[in-house]
Amino acid sequence: MAPPDIVITGYARTPFGRFFGALRDIPAHGLGALAIDELLRRTGVEPGRVDGLYAGVGMASGGVFSPAREAVLASTLPDTTPSLAVDRACCSGMTAIGLAWRELATGGAGLLVCGGFESLSRTPLLARRARRTRPGDPAATEPGEAPADPLLLRSPVEGKAIADYTGEEALAHGVTRALQDEWAAQSHARYFAAEAAGVFDAERFAVAGLATDEGPRRDTTVETLAALPTIHASPTITAGNAPGLSDGAAFLMLATAERAAKLGLPVLARVAGYAQVADEPTSGSYTPALAVRALMKAQGRAMYEVDLLEINEAYAATPLVSTLRLGSRNPALAAELRERTNVHGGAVAIGHPLGASGARITMTLVNALARRGGGRGIAAICGGYGQGDGVMVEVG
Repeated sequence: MAPPDIVITGYARTPFGRFFGALRDIPAHGLGALAIDELLRRTGVEPGRVDGLYAGVGMASGGVFSPAREAVLASTLPDTTPSLAVDRACCSGMTAIGLAWRELATGGAGLLVCGGFESLSRTPLLARRARRTRPGDPAATEPGEAPADPLLLRSPVEGKAIADYTGEEALAHGVTRALQDEWAAQSHARYFAAEAAGVFDAERFAVAGLATDEGPRRDTTVETLAALPTIHASPTITAGNAPGLSDGAAFLMLATAERAAKLGLPVLARVAGYAQVADEPTSGSYTPALAVRALMKAQGRAMYEVDLLEINEAYAATPLVSTLRLGSRNPALAAELRERTNVHGGAVAIGHPLGASGARITMTLVNALARRGGGRGIAAICGGYGQGDGVMVEVG
């Protein structure tokens, strides 16, 4: 028996807020609950009809106990709704989509909510517990030991920040600091062009008085970016060609085509496939390319059959290196691919709440395909020391 068609019937995301910006006082699961409830409102689906929730959280190690369950309890979903938090770093929100796709395809559910959330503004510092102390002891941490900051995003395997080895990998591929700054400036320009056209109205809803994404800067130019110092010990990465630390949530509703028809839900896109990959610990700049290739192989597709790409801008280097890999390191082919990659801007402008980004780029891809009259696209994302995820969607 052939597996059922899996479709996207709705999506919603909060605006993405800056670090300690307008969303700073809302806990991560609270942002998730807001996006879940907006998704239910938009689709008109009664909360009790949802079979389960998958939620990506990139900073699950930040001391939160069962964040997906907390989001369910804070939302209008019934307390009886099963949930699962996914920890695959920045891939987490897309992994949640992949898990939902698999469960629907195997008949384990008919309608699921999937996506992710993050509040980097509220990520706690981590201190090692002192020996022989009990829970609740105010002196429970080791004396004289500074707490660790997860937001430094350091690799314990490599002993350096992710930004450091990403810059090194970029240069090894011939992707210079200048190219990264040019992509970053383009990301902002594309974002503001899309914003002026009302593109993000289909995705976003206002939260806490914030109606638009907080991170994009209209004054971003190649010249202003070139003046910025690099961060950590990176040879190319700056605060300008990397996304800012962000807060936000994004969720999609996936269903079997049969369940969608029974409930009278619109079909925004068909989910044609999902891929999960991993490579060497420093390979994040090109694992999206590996995920794209895995999807194309599984679906028997060629690159010319993909109308649009969304590659998460973990750094500007990521889509640049990934498109170079997809173009077999041919600069002309890579340039052609870049014309149809992140056509409405990316995370360098919009922001990158880790657990939410995989869901955000998926809905942005569906939105972009719909605006062009349909087509096929792939969204791909890197995360967590050489991991990658990809999802293929078809619209129309």
